[in-house]
Amino acid sequence: MTATAIGSDFLHAPLRFFASLRLTVVCLGLGMLLVFLGTLAQVHLGIHAVQARYFQSLLIFWSPPGASWKIPILPGGYLLGTVLLLNLLAAHATRFQFSRKKIGIILLHFGVILLLLGQLLTGLFARETQMRIDEGQTLGYSEAPREVELAVIDASDPKFDQVVAIPERVLARGGTIQNPTLPFTLNIRQFLPNSHLAMRSQESQAPPSMATTGLGTNIVVAEVPRTVKDDERDLSAAFVEVAGVQGSLGTWLVSNAIPDPQSFAINGHTYELVMRQRRFYKQFILTLLHFAHDSYAGTDIPKNFSSRVRLVDFERGENREVLISMNDPLRYRGFTFYQAGFDNNDRTTVLQVVRNPAMLLPYIACGLVALGLVTQFSMHLFGFVKKRSR
Repeated sequence: MTATAIGSDFLHAPLRFFASLRLTVVCLGLGMLLVFLGTLAQVHLGIHAVQARYFQSLLIFWSPPGASWKIPILPGGYLLGTVLLLNLLAAHATRFQFSRKKIGIILLHFGVILLLLGQLLTGLFARETQMRIDEGQTLGYSEAPREVELAVIDASDPKFDQVVAIPERVLARGGTIQNPTLPFTLNIRQFLPNSHLAMRSQESQAPPSMATTGLGTNIVVAEVPRTVKDDERDLSAAFVEVAGVQGSLGTWLVSNAIPDPQSFAINGHTYELVMRQRRFYKQFILTLLHFAHDSYAGTDIPKNFSSRVRLVDFERGENREVLISMNDPLRYRGFTFYQAGFDNNDRTTVLQVVRNPAMLLPYIACGLVALGLVTQFSMHLFGFVKKRSR
C-alpha cells in the first residue's frame, strides 16, 4: 500500500464516521434524553442552573452524595450540537451532490446548520440583564440579577467617582487583588455565594466575626445553598481586608444585602466599598417619565403595563420619547428592552435588557428550512402532475 493510499484512508475514516446516519440517530436520541433530564432537574435546580449544567456545557457530570469527585455521564448541549453540525457537514461532503433536483434538500440542511450555529452563538455571546428605574430616575447601566461585583469607589472628588469593579469570578478565587489605580491591595479572606445575615445581638452564641471594622462587626454571616428560584437572588457576602504600604487597615464585611457603602481614608483620599449586582454601562441613558399599569376589571391580574422613557444619546444626537409596552420593545444599539415587570408601588418599572449578536440567525434559518420544504414539495408535485398529464 502506497503512502498516498494510507493518507487517503486516514482522512476518509473520520469523514465516514462523522457522516454516518447512525451517528445522527444517536445524537438525536441523546438530545431527547438531555431535554427530558433537564426538564426533570428544573424542579430542583431552577431554569438558569439547568441551562448552564445541561445545555450550555460540553459534558454533564455526576457526583455521589457527600463525595468531592465527579464523573462525566452524558454529553452536554454544546457537545451534541457540535457533533450534529459536523455530521451534517460531513454528510454533504460525502453523499450529497449539487443538482437542481436536490436544491430543496440542500436549502433545508443549510437552514438546520444555521440554526445550530445560531444557538451556539446565542449561548456564547447573548447576555440578559435588567434595568429597574423609578419614575423620574435616569440610568445609564443595566444589572445582572445573578452576578455580583465588588466596587471600590474613589469618592474624593464630589464631581466625579473613579470606580474599580471586581467581578464575582475573581472574588470566588480569593487571594490578593492588586489594581494599578489603587494605592492598596485587597485580600479576599472569604467569599460566600449565598448567605444569611443577622444582627449579632440576635445570635449570642455566634463565633467572632472576621470583620474588624465597619458594619460587619455587628453582623453574623452564615453560608446557605444558592437559590434556584427565578424570582429570588443570592445574597452574596465577602470578607475583604484592605492593606496599604504601612500594613492592614482592617477587614470589612461587604454584601449586596448591605446597600450602603462603607468608607475609609488613605493618602488623603476617601474610598468606599460596596458589593452590588454587576453593572453593564451603556453609551446612552434612559429616564422613566411615566409607568402605566392596567389590570382586568375587578381583579389584580395585569392586563397591560408600559413605560414611557426618554432616550438620550449624546454621541448620536438622539433625544426622544419612547413607549415600551408588553408587546412593543425598544431596539437600540444592538440592545432590546422588553417590559418585563414592575414593583408593587406602580412607580418602578423593570426592563429586561437583551443583547444577542446572533438574534437574526434563527429567523434566517427557519426561513431557509421553510423555503427548502416548499421547493422540494413543489418540485415533486409538478413532476407528479406532469406525469399524470402525459
